[in-house]
Amino acid sequence: MSKATYPLKLPASVKDAAARLAREDGVSLNQWIAAAVAEKVGAVETAASFLKARADTATGSGLRSFLDRVPDRPPQTGDELER
Repeated sequence: MSKATYPLKLPASVKDAAARLAREDGVSLNQWIAAAVAEKVGAVETAASFLKARADTATGSGLRSFLDRVPDRPPQTGDELER
């Protein structure tokens, strides 16, 4: 596995909390931050993949069916479109 370095600046409160959590997990702060970043990358990529798969199967008729169920009444105050 290749590694790259990146100078990271964190607010003191975030760094302190991360250091505390790393100690509780019994790992270095560097290991803890790397795992946290990897977890976030996985979550974002999984969500993007899921949403893309859903979008690929979307149809205009499905949207039309959804919009047809919207009540026909004027918008609430503050929700009007600008003219």
